[in-house]
Parts: sequence; C-alpha cells; structure tokens
Amino acid sequence: MSAEAATGGEPPAEEESPGELSGGAADGGAADGGTADADAAQGGTDAGAGADGGSWEGITPDAARRLVVAAVEAFAERGYHATTTRDIAGRAGMSPAALYIHYKTKEELLYQISKVGHLRSLALLAGARDGAGTAAERLAHAVRVFVRWHAEHHTTGRVVQYELGALSPGHYTEIVALRRQSEDAIRSIIGDGVAAGEFDVPDVSGTTLAVLSLCIDVARWFNPNGRRTPDEVGALYADLVLRMVRQADGQAGPAA
Repeated sequence: MSAEAATGGEPPAEEESPGELSGGAADGGAADGGTADADAAQGGTDAGAGADGGSWEGITPDAARRLVVAAVEAFAERGYHATTTRDIAGRAGMSPAALYIHYKTKEELLYQISKVGHLRSLALLAGARDGAGTAAERLAHAVRVFVRWHAEHHTTGRVVQYELGALSPGHYTEIVALRRQSEDAIRSIIGDGVAAGEFDVPDVSGTTLAVLSLCIDVARWFNPNGRRTPDEVGALYADLVLRMVRQADGQAGPAA
C-alpha cells in the first residue's frame, strides 16, 4: 500500500511512482516567505491563525504568513486549480504583484502549506510511536491526536491531504517521503501489537491504510458547530480503531 494512497493524495499526472519523479521548476523554497518547520514539529501557537485555528507563526515576515492563511482558505473553498494568485492576494489585502515578492508561484504556497501540515502530522504520530505504554495505548494515542488535529484544523487538513496531486514533481516527492514516515509510524505500532499478541491483524499494511484513511477523512466532514468536539471525535475514533485490531477477547483494552 502506498503512502499517497493511505493519506488521500494522488501523484502528478502521468507519474506512476513517487520514486521516479524528478525535480520540478518550483523545487526551491519560498522567495522570502521563510519556513515553519520547527514550529510545525512542535505544534506552534495560535499566532497567525487561519479560519480553523491553523498556526503559521513560524512563517515570516507577516506578509508571507498572511498569504499562506489566505491561500489555505482559498484552496479549501475553491480548490487549488480554481484559485488564482489574484484571489489569494485579495484575501490577504495585497496586490497580486506583492504575492510574488514572497512566493514565486501559486504552487510554492501549496508546498509551504503541505510541508508544515505534514511535518506536524509526522511529529504527532512519531511521538505516539516512541512514547511509553503498550501498543494499544500508543495506537489509541496516535489516533486520538491525529484525528483531533484534523478536526481542529479541518480547513488546513483538507488542503494538506487532498491537494497533493497539484504539487510539482520535486515537491511531491518530498511530501510523499514525509507521508511515508507517518505511515511507517502507524505500521510500527500495529506491528508491535501483533508481535506482543495484543492485536489480531493478518494484514498490517492494509490495516495501516485503513487507520490513516479513517483519521484523515475527519478533515473532510468535521463541522465545528456539530455535536462532537475534536476531543470527542478523537476518543471515538481511537476506540473504533482498537476494536478493529484487538484480539477477540478484547485484550487491547479501552482507548482512554
């Protein structure tokens, strides 16, 4: 099972394998937009937040951050291909020419958003994998925090998870590598559970795909005005996943 399939993305047109992709024209970083790698890995704060509370504090200067927030909202609302740089600049209160001071292309904005989101996802899942506790406890924690992030940041999550195919070949390869690391974290936890006799999973790769797909889809449907909070959805999904993997005698235990 491929990482891109597990996490909802599609490869660029006519490309069969991420490993065969070569660098694209937009492989470089933002022209003057900075990065948010460290902030993403640690979770960041609410400074520079978008409509769903997504944090972009690590992106500097302020104009570059405003453009990212505007791009997230526009891509989520209209889709990447239907969004123009004029749309993004207008939402950010800038002229179209001002956008190019910070980002050479619209695709660079998508790459910045994708990288921050995937680094955050990887930090959450790797933290659960490397944490203390049984495999069941670590899997429940991984699902709970991953689902909660996609609920709390559902607008950002939709862009990060469902616009992968719009990235340039070089950026696509980089992001898929991060996705594979996230997939490996879940696979490792499930494998530990099988080895310890906690889980009854005949197909670890297929189960990993199912778990990731279940979590990621929360970004598509979550309604902040609905009856469940992000924490409640996370707890529900953690319990559902443990029911998927545990032994018939319920050895995996509760998700709490």
